[in-house]
Amino acid sequence: MLGILSAGIAPGLALLSYFYLKDQYGTEPISVVFKTFLFGALLVFPLAFIQYVLETENIVHSGIVHAFLLTGLLEEFFKWFILIYTVYHHVAFDEPYDGVVYGASVSLGFATAENILFLFGNGMEHAISRAFLPVSSHAIFGVIMGFYIGKGKFTSQSKRKWLALSLIIPFLLHGIYDYILWNQQNWMIKIFPFMIFLWWLGIRKVKKARALSTIHFQNQFKIRKSELS
Repeated sequence: MLGILSAGIAPGLALLSYFYLKDQYGTEPISVVFKTFLFGALLVFPLAFIQYVLETENIVHSGIVHAFLLTGLLEEFFKWFILIYTVYHHVAFDEPYDGVVYGASVSLGFATAENILFLFGNGMEHAISRAFLPVSSHAIFGVIMGFYIGKGKFTSQSKRKWLALSLIIPFLLHGIYDYILWNQQNWMIKIFPFMIFLWWLGIRKVKKARALSTIHFQNQFKIRKSELS
């Protein structure tokens, strides 16, 4: 049991630590990050129930609907909802990169809880593949979501556009990921190029978020300097 818990938790915590420590202008309060992580973990249970009911009632017949709506949209919407209504207006969210931290936190909370439940049900032999595929992909979905939320919060124009993209892009990427896994022959040949693309995109968003934070603090410094002069 301890081994399964360790294998289930370790990938999520390692990835969250990576994105957390990339914050170059002061790390976020551990309590707020943990709360966001916990909210993400708790999402697993109601979402699993909803998905179970829809599947057992045979409401969803199409593979593409299952991938994009039953999984992609449902999971990403509720993660997005948590970010908007728990941390978006929080005083600790004071720079664009913070969106990446909180986006990764809620997604990795969800992925970690899901991973632990899967390993308990299916065994430790799946630990490595789970770490590299679902846990890793959830992390990037969260990073991308958080990037656009951070951009939307700290821009004076097109806020609604960025907030809309913060849901739409992770939802589409998540749908493509699930569609490859569940509905395509030779999925292993297709999933690895997609994961490489996903990580390239995620790291690109991390760099852009860090650059936006630099510009944000430079502007803040100029404003304070002009107020004192």
